[in-house]
Amino acid sequence: MNRLDGKVALISGAARGIGAETAQLMAKAGAKVVVGDVLDEPGQRTVAAIEAAGGRADYTHLDVTKEADWTAAVGLATGRFGQLDILVNNAGVFIGKGIEEVSLAEWEKLVAVNMTGVFLGTRLAVQALREAARSSEHGSAIVNLASVAGIVGSQLDPLYSMTKGGVTLFTKSAALEFARKGYRVRVNSIHPGVIQTEMGEQTFVARAQRSGGNDTSAVRQTVTETVPWGRLGVPMDIAKGIVFLVSDDAGYMNGAGLIVDGGMTAT
Repeated sequence: MNRLDGKVALISGAARGIGAETAQLMAKAGAKVVVGDVLDEPGQRTVAAIEAAGGRADYTHLDVTKEADWTAAVGLATGRFGQLDILVNNAGVFIGKGIEEVSLAEWEKLVAVNMTGVFLGTRLAVQALREAARSSEHGSAIVNLASVAGIVGSQLDPLYSMTKGGVTLFTKSAALEFARKGYRVRVNSIHPGVIQTEMGEQTFVARAQRSGGNDTSAVRQTVTETVPWGRLGVPMDIAKGIVFLVSDDAGYMNGAGLIVDGGMTAT
């Protein structure tokens, strides 16, 4: 189940957090992995961990807002490993400011990483994915990291919610376009709830500041109590969902959104 033997994956933002966990889990499932990030040393450590466990991986410096970096990343995957079957658009940023507080520069950074990065990754990888799909029973796969904030509104960061809502609908539209063109490239999104990562910690800081304090432990407890499953998510919760979506077990899923939030959006 959920095996990726013979597959080659490119993951953005894979130096730490959800991206790193996904890279390592994919390698354990049999994939060769290209780890892309702007954090070079942590990215190299992720590759070293994969190789120490017997997997195959390589690292590339990948600023998702730059076409040249994406071209190089796709070239590394096809050049070293022979093909590209999987793209995970994972890189993202969180600002944690309201509509009236955010600066234009902060907004432009949010859009550049969370939306332009997903567009560029998809556009510059799709031909390699299409080529690999020709020899695969279930085709190739793209997974875009959205968020529960791309499904419901966000009091904390409406602009982050706006970008993730864009990713959600882009996913559906890309799935339809590639299906219409006969590319056999499935495109799905995954929607994490509050996950215990550096970005998750940023949300706690922002919530604490909004209430006029800096006690993130109290905020973390409050948020945890809102999760019906009774705990916050961890990167492996999301990594497992991503590996499922790119595996042949999800071969009939296209244009779908997988919610992994402990039941938060069910309330």
